[in-house]
Amino acid sequence: QVEVVESGGGLVQAGGSLRLSCTASGFCFDDYPMGWFRQAPGKELEGVSCIRRSGDTTWYLDSVKGRFTISRDKNKNTVYLQMNSLKPEDTAMYYCAACVVVAGLIVKESDFHYWGQGTQVTVSS
Repeated sequence: QVEVVESGGGLVQAGGSLRLSCTASGFCFDDYPMGWFRQAPGKELEGVSCIRRSGDTTWYLDSVKGRFTISRDKNKNTVYLQMNSLKPEDTAMYYCAACVVVAGLIVKESDFHYWGQGTQVTVSS
């Protein structure tokens, strides 16, 4: 049974930091580039970051470059998102899923049909 579990969200003041974790089981984690996505109320889902299977290449949404860092630990089947200098506009529900980068956009891998429950990030001004 496939399971994807995100954690680490919370309420933080602008300028603060959070570290999100996503632990996966039930599929071969190493087979997929993994990424983080977010959805704010009334807005569409957007790709935030993506990391290659090897972990040697990463991509970021322009608005988070220099502030967020994605990493993965294949021994723990876990992908992380370190978020620093948080802004109110980062407020959203964050999810992880397999990702691809198409014309510079981070999108969910179409063959990956699993979503976790997400973790809420709220940044107060």
